[in-house]
Amino acid sequence: MDVLNTVIKNSSLNGMPTWYKATALLLFSAIVSLLMTMLVLLLIYGPEMNIRFGY
Repeated sequence: MDVLNTVIKNSSLNGMPTWYKATALLLFSAIVSLLMTMLVLLLIYGPEMNIRFGY
């Protein structure tokens, strides 16, 4: 918890209302968890996927 308080203290969230801090941290956590899930799925099912890059 001390690390989280230090990060908030040294970021632009310092001085913001508690609900704003909670919303920002929740959004960040959701994005990171989504990216980690996508990475795991890509590593598991990557060899069987047919990924096409184009227009």
